[in-house]
Amino acid sequence: MPQTPSNSRDHIREYLSYLRVEKGLAENSLVAYRNDLAKLKEWSDKNGLDLLTITRTDLREWLIDLSGKMLSENSKRRLLSSLRGFYKFLMFEGHSTENPAENLDSPSKSFYLPKFLNQADVELLLSQPDTSVETGLRDRAVLELLYSSGLRVSEAVNIQIRDIDLDSGVLTTTGKGSKTRRVPVGTSAVEWVKSYLAYRRNHENTGSQNLFVSPAGRPLNRQIIHSMIKEYAEKCGLEGVSPHTLRHSFATHLVQNRADIRSVQQMLGHADISTTQIYTHITDSHLKSSYERFHPRSRVQPTEPEVPKK
Repeated sequence: MPQTPSNSRDHIREYLSYLRVEKGLAENSLVAYRNDLAKLKEWSDKNGLDLLTITRTDLREWLIDLSGKMLSENSKRRLLSSLRGFYKFLMFEGHSTENPAENLDSPSKSFYLPKFLNQADVELLLSQPDTSVETGLRDRAVLELLYSSGLRVSEAVNIQIRDIDLDSGVLTTTGKGSKTRRVPVGTSAVEWVKSYLAYRRNHENTGSQNLFVSPAGRPLNRQIIHSMIKEYAEKCGLEGVSPHTLRHSFATHLVQNRADIRSVQQMLGHADISTTQIYTHITDSHLKSSYERFHPRSRVQPTEPEVPKK
């Protein structure tokens, strides 16, 4: 079930009022805090999240999205201060039971390494929907397409049937900044989307041209897809999985398999190559972890060499 949106704008306003009246913050500081929290609110709305129930993992996902922006160290520290203070205030006022920003790492580096699934976990997640029923068939098509093409959830809910060319395996989507791009669709995703559309033609009487709809013919929204993925992930024992996790997994697996970084940038719709290059850091970490785990001499302590006798 989708989350019930909170009146989070009022909570932000209340927090800013508290900072002004109780803490006596200067107007410049209030403007900075307001801008930080407005950015978080905008991102959470796009991803179908409720500020009152947002998790530490969700906040890290947001910081990952911000990693491509050239933020000063002072801005990064203030950003963390804004988050911690806001959620501490929500707890004090009884609106929340925990502070997801309390143990959030300070972004001392210029990037955050995003969470991604390994290929076995992706396959496990994709296998969860019951494709013998309509919603399961649709959900499998959604999961396959998100992972196959690295789509943002906001892009997935807006796809029209005419936007996807199943014969050539290419999808046209409009991303951030109203920028249109064409991305490949893998064979597996193509076949699942074909099966889903065939079912729709035979069983539904709807005029909606959205690719993904409810059994009643209403277009899916971000909250439904977010909740659906979370439910399937929990069912197979995977924690902290969101639509963005599949996007990160798409990019990470491409880079791990030596895809050209410029091509990955184009497929993801990143305006700045520095945002895409975060996945090369993930690959470096992955390689180092694999080396340390499997190489027989990766952790052997060196012995002090003997000094040759004269």
